[in-house]
Amino acid sequence: MTDRPTTPLLDEVQSPADLHRLTDAQLHQMARELRAETISAVSATGGHLGAGLGVVELTVALHAVFDTPRDKLIWDVGHQSYPHKILTGRRNRIRTLRQKDGLSGFTKRSESPYDPFGAAHSSTSISAALGFSVARDLGGTTPEGLGDAIAVIGDGAMSAGMAFEAMNNAGALDKRLFVILNDNEMSIAPPVGALSSYLSRLYAGEPFQEFRAAAKGAVGLLPEPFREGAKRAKDMLKGMAVGGTLFESLGFSYIGPIDGHDLDQLLPVLRTVRARATGPVLIHVLTKKGKGYAPAEGARDRGHATAKFDIATGEQKKAPSNAPSYTSVFARALLAQAADDPRICAVTAAMPDGTGLNLFAERYPSRLFDVGIAEQHGVTFSAGLAAGGMRPFCTIYSTFLQRAYDQVVHDVAIQRLPVRFAIDRAGLVGADGATHAGAYDVAYLSNLPGFTVMAAADEAELTHMVATAAAHDDGPIAFRYPRGEGSGVEMPERGTPLEIGKGRMIREGSRVAILSLGTRLGPVMQAVESLSARGISPTVADARFAKPLDREMILDLAENHEALITIEEGAVGGFGSHVAQLLSDEGVFDAGLKFRMMTLPDIFIDQASPEDMYATAGLSPADIEAKVLDVLGVAQIAGKRA
Repeated sequence: MTDRPTTPLLDEVQSPADLHRLTDAQLHQMARELRAETISAVSATGGHLGAGLGVVELTVALHAVFDTPRDKLIWDVGHQSYPHKILTGRRNRIRTLRQKDGLSGFTKRSESPYDPFGAAHSSTSISAALGFSVARDLGGTTPEGLGDAIAVIGDGAMSAGMAFEAMNNAGALDKRLFVILNDNEMSIAPPVGALSSYLSRLYAGEPFQEFRAAAKGAVGLLPEPFREGAKRAKDMLKGMAVGGTLFESLGFSYIGPIDGHDLDQLLPVLRTVRARATGPVLIHVLTKKGKGYAPAEGARDRGHATAKFDIATGEQKKAPSNAPSYTSVFARALLAQAADDPRICAVTAAMPDGTGLNLFAERYPSRLFDVGIAEQHGVTFSAGLAAGGMRPFCTIYSTFLQRAYDQVVHDVAIQRLPVRFAIDRAGLVGADGATHAGAYDVAYLSNLPGFTVMAAADEAELTHMVATAAAHDDGPIAFRYPRGEGSGVEMPERGTPLEIGKGRMIREGSRVAILSLGTRLGPVMQAVESLSARGISPTVADARFAKPLDREMILDLAENHEALITIEEGAVGGFGSHVAQLLSDEGVFDAGLKFRMMTLPDIFIDQASPEDMYATAGLSPADIEAKVLDVLGVAQIAGKRA
């Protein structure tokens, strides 16, 4: 194809082993070609562009020096792994990234032996690498063998406590292990917190800059004649409060910082540590997210996540929207509430843009707290705010809130603190796949005493739920909403608090009632339209609340219909299970009610369009229609006649 870059050297690479025979000059050319191929591929598929461009040289250097897949190269989060995938035998599929039956946008064990550990959430790489290192020393085996373990972790991911827990453990065990701190001064949002400031100070002073090329930090790896002089210089630097003292106190030999885009620095350092290291080593590399592609370098998020785009201009090819996104509706609704209530504040875990809280930060900067990639801290911090008389909205994606479940239970629920959980990315999310699916929050929150759990059926309902949460001071409350655009319903000027635990009737019908929670209400109404053509007229209700349930409405539906079907965008054990418990406790099943639950299936669903994913899940309009026909016996009758 004419729009593909010319990549003569890359064309000869079938696996990383092919890099071992190249000269350093050829590796420079390889990096240029790999960057061009990455830009070309992501322009066709969309995806995480900036992170991959920032590690092109590092990817080439690591594969040229180490012996993957025997050596385990673990990319933290994995969204920067597109260049890695191109070099590891997946180039012919790289333009299927994040598509149905295509390559994952993250590392994935089932996809390639070159992905030894799957990821998509941050700050797990050092723990996994230490596990591989200990397994190696204990005689463990893998099909490819067990060599060195190398974790590549960003400075944003390093802000999470789990990374330091792993480093503390690794330093104590003193196992040979390599950690590459990819310091690009930005994860998704600009980094926050004291660690980021510390890393900034490491390379701000000129004396250290001048010395770094000679010392490289790791005195123990230098030949004997050089060690004493280097040690004296390094001790001097420690007195200046710069250098790798933080990491060395955890037991790591520290090297850096070095230019992560300069192969003439990367290659000799990596070769040296591979040849001589005996214990844990941290190599601090400085990179630039979006490096080598001007539109990404110039973007506020450095091209973190993009739609398909024009390579020449960087202009993204997004289809025009007829309805606002749920995220933007939440943001505007929260702003409206905050304007009238100075107690309202918002907490996010390194996702101000993704959660819409960048708008809140512009209007009320003193009331927006980005805690970094630290969901556990974020939840308990919110609990402290609530205990102190504020009205915090803890705004975290469903899949990331899972990381703080103990804090939700112990620090919020048990103390009945009125933390408001705004849960974005509910349900199936499309191209990010199973790792980012919000499948479990209804189940894991609804079983907690004193919790109020809501799910918005459309963007107008979301506006009302923000108002409901703002006014709710009697214990914790959560509301969930999906990624993507709303359904285009008429929007209220301002949200009105809902009566806690009260659903709403959508349409009156007969024989079968469908009780929906969340945005499956739209597909339910499509199914009802099709069923009406068959002469079947279901009753439809929107539960609004998974907890507390609208007992009166549910029992009335059960009493006046032959069958009751619940539907939700969540796993087994959630809303439908609570409805079943209510019906069981009230003895409703003794009277012969036919009851069915439609939930996400007991599988992890790979990336595809949301429509395809819900079809795989059995929650499409056609599936809902089929369930109604089945419970009424219509499908069986038709089958017998056929």
